[in-house]
Amino acid sequence: MSLCVGDGGDCFPTIQAAVDSLSNVERRVEIHIASGCYYEKLVVTQPNIHFIGDANSPSTIYHGTFAGQPMPGSDETYGTWRSATVTIRSQDVSFKHINIFNTYDYPSNDALDKNDPAKQRGSQAVALMLDKGSDRFLFQLGEIKGYQDTLFTLAGRSLFINSTISGHVDFIFGAGTALFVGNTIVTEPRAKPMQTIGYLTAPSTDIGTNYGLVFWNNKLTANSGVAPNTMGLGRPWHPTTTFPDGRYADPNAIGQSIFIANWMGEHIQTHPWHPMGGTAKEGGKTYFQPEDARFFEYASCGPGGSHSTSRRQLEYQQMTTFEPMAVLGDWHPDVDLEVTLNCPR
Repeated sequence: MSLCVGDGGDCFPTIQAAVDSLSNVERRVEIHIASGCYYEKLVVTQPNIHFIGDANSPSTIYHGTFAGQPMPGSDETYGTWRSATVTIRSQDVSFKHINIFNTYDYPSNDALDKNDPAKQRGSQAVALMLDKGSDRFLFQLGEIKGYQDTLFTLAGRSLFINSTISGHVDFIFGAGTALFVGNTIVTEPRAKPMQTIGYLTAPSTDIGTNYGLVFWNNKLTANSGVAPNTMGLGRPWHPTTTFPDGRYADPNAIGQSIFIANWMGEHIQTHPWHPMGGTAKEGGKTYFQPEDARFFEYASCGPGGSHSTSRRQLEYQQMTTFEPMAVLGDWHPDVDLEVTLNCPR
């Protein structure tokens, strides 16, 4: 079955309208999106939907919601979870030749003094969220763009291949299993000089989950204005969670970020793993250390790929357990997942 969006005629005027027209989807449905920009907050709850843009001029889905923004008709703000431009809550969904942007003006807000009354709080602004119910999500030949919290992999397995992902603070994060192959991962500048401008990952992988955020053969680059030795590879996120004995940072969120044969620009720090604060069980704040998380590298290369005492390395046999098909398990997407231990060109 095939639907179209944006061409006029019998096509749907919005992507959400095309999705909402479907029910009980049991077989593959393709939604072809005409080249252009679509201002939407898209939510996908049906499985087996495949969004396809124009290979010569990819479509862009964009919105500018941020976490601290008040929700219309409510006393609540959107929060990080509801800020996403695109939210996936179903299985076997894919995007090809499509860009997903959160266009919240983080740079202007970042430039304001912390005591400026105009400064907005809650500047997290998600572009793509893989929510509960998501699994076997494929994103290829597109761009995911934001600043803080760009890509939220909360649940399920996902694959990002031959695409561009950009941001700066915790911009790839969450508890899901996500495999990144052959992408360009771009650090955006901050409004003011900082010793550490951000963190590429903030995983919250449960200790019972074998695979978290796994990166193979990607290029870690930076846009103009990012100084050398200022970008971290990650920090451990322990989300505040409600337990029978209280509400505090999840002690079982032993985050995993694995980097294998990635080219790293000079913006990556010599000591790139950092602690992260969380809610203490007895109240107040506690700090979780990177050496207690599952942060490892193998064969990093480029000016930012140097070894240091804080950069733990996998042994060869350990590294082989993170090969793409091991990470994806019984999911076999129809893409080329050949990887190499050589530095990406």
